[in-house]
Amino acid sequence: MKIAIFGSTGTIGKALLEEALQRGHEVTAVVRDPGKLAAGRERLRVRTGDILMPDSIAAAVEGCDVVISAYGPRFGEESQLSEATRSLIEGARNGGVRRLIAVGGAGGLEVAPGMKLMETPEFPEEILPLARAHEDAYHIYRDSDIVWTVLSPAAIIEPGKRTGQFRIGMNQLVVDERDQSHISVEDYAVAMLDEAEDPQFVQARFTVAY
Repeated sequence: MKIAIFGSTGTIGKALLEEALQRGHEVTAVVRDPGKLAAGRERLRVRTGDILMPDSIAAAVEGCDVVISAYGPRFGEESQLSEATRSLIEGARNGGVRRLIAVGGAGGLEVAPGMKLMETPEFPEEILPLARAHEDAYHIYRDSDIVWTVLSPAAIIEPGKRTGQFRIGMNQLVVDERDQSHISVEDYAVAMLDEAEDPQFVQARFTVAY
């Protein structure tokens, strides 16, 4: 496949890029600063683009089969996620790409009927703005006409090992026998590329955890 990835210089974006290349896909990494990403690798093309500019997105993703967004706003600029989401949808559509898969947040997942993770007393207050921004972005995707999928991580996602073994859920947080919810960045990337190759959650949000 020909896959365009936004946010490929971040922790999750780098894992997605590596997983896609290891699977033999042709990857277009769309970045604002090409100097942050080493070029010259087989099947990797680095293009300059701005996720807040639909025309820039359209030019960068033309000819691709799917767009994956791992874009994450800077601390204090969480509101830009909604703007970036709208821009990404418009840009992908104008660039001729109908399939869009995005990194979501865990905060919008339910932990009990009618209660989201970000509504619990234990949820860190400092990341509430980002959690709310991800939930807003999810609703933007849901109300759009693009062929979308949002993959929300476990409550804790951090670099670790690639095992290829995890459980899949929909709108409810997935927890283990100790009531913990976690996933490695590497296995999160596996789940994302699995979905890109074999769509199972079209027009839906899903989540993965051990």
